[in-house]
Amino acid sequence: MSAGTTATASARARVLWRSPEARRLAAWVFGGLVLALMTGPSGSQAAPVAGFTGSLFHPRVLVFVALGVALWALSFVRARYGERVRETSVHLTRLPARLVRTRRARYGVYLVVLVFAVVYPPTLSGFWQEVLVDQIGVFVLLAIGLNVVVGYAGLLDLGYIAFYAIGAYSGAYWTGALPVHPPFHLNPFFVIPFAIAAAMVAGVILGAPTLRLRGDYLAIVTLGFGEIIQIAATNLQGVTGGAEGVTGVPHFSVHALGVHYAWTLSNLPYYYLLLGFVVLVLFGFRALEDSRVGRAFTAVREDEVAAEAVGINVLKYKVMAFAIGASTSGFAGLLEVSKIGFVTSQDFTVQLSILVLVLVIFGGMGSLPGAVAGAAFLQWVPQILRQHPLFGYQPQDLYIYLGALLVVMMIFRPEGMLPSRRRKRELALAEQGIGTADAMSGSADPAAGVAP
Repeated sequence: MSAGTTATASARARVLWRSPEARRLAAWVFGGLVLALMTGPSGSQAAPVAGFTGSLFHPRVLVFVALGVALWALSFVRARYGERVRETSVHLTRLPARLVRTRRARYGVYLVVLVFAVVYPPTLSGFWQEVLVDQIGVFVLLAIGLNVVVGYAGLLDLGYIAFYAIGAYSGAYWTGALPVHPPFHLNPFFVIPFAIAAAMVAGVILGAPTLRLRGDYLAIVTLGFGEIIQIAATNLQGVTGGAEGVTGVPHFSVHALGVHYAWTLSNLPYYYLLLGFVVLVLFGFRALEDSRVGRAFTAVREDEVAAEAVGINVLKYKVMAFAIGASTSGFAGLLEVSKIGFVTSQDFTVQLSILVLVLVIFGGMGSLPGAVAGAAFLQWVPQILRQHPLFGYQPQDLYIYLGALLVVMMIFRPEGMLPSRRRKRELALAEQGIGTADAMSGSADPAAGVAP
């Protein structure tokens, strides 16, 4: 190659690099390479560079480079054709609403989904049936409950998994599995109201003294509550079994009217039990959303000061939101501990609280279909990644993937997968500087850490 050709190529390269789009493309690809390195294998003393070679000189790196290019393409299209993309997005999101405009059509869709949820799981393998219960079903229930707190009332709860722990330990206590024994032993079915009531009482105990706080202050308090519950469960070994845990929690069973049936370790019976409870909760929370209490939650979320000015008891409805949201978490804890027959304090970490919060945000805060879809999708994807070694997915990498996905989601679709119309309108107004998206945003008043 001649010197002139080399100089021309170098000049073209410099011109190309000065292009903003080329720099953005390089940044996105570099981000993909960093993600590949973070999620790749680790080095060792014998092979200190194995982490780099196994991550960057492996076919899996092509997947992350392609991901970076795809995200750059999305950002390019959004910047170049933003208005047209928004119009198309609005049209597509309104299309399902047009198809189910009448109540009869909506109920028809619900019926089809329910029939599919009943008929399809028996065709799955044992592995996917277990995922459907332990990973998807339980977290769908947790997301629905947290959606009441975060989506309806606009309260940032970082200790939600504490109610899950309380439900689990209630089940272990009333069935006689803990070192401390109850006055009488109960079948797990009869423990359901006790587990739900214990979680709701814990929600009231947490909410009554702390829910005068707002925004970051409330988040810190709820985070501390979750940590207190886990540390107490770990240290009170003579009561909870501590970090070693306890075994012997019985399975659900029915012994009445000549019917004798035990759930044992089979996944499908627990799935149908969970499905029935989820359906009941969805109908109940849907009615709650349109009730006077639901409208009060909305008022508190949008503007606490205005809500209080029109006569709404803000503290009362905040405590109510915490208690109602905690109820589903209590049942989920009872069902999970009864299925596996084991409970330990190490199962209730703050990472799980953050995970459930991510599920709600990703699906769409304030939207019941969004909470279900977000939990199902984000709990299904990691299992798919585990089935394909090309991605090099490890369970400890879950929060790296979720963090990256959440960042992308906040850039391209901050309202979530299936947002509620009200929540989507609030975000649009907040972007225009008209009000705030919710009570989590706090207030411009420096004294707004505490409600008046």
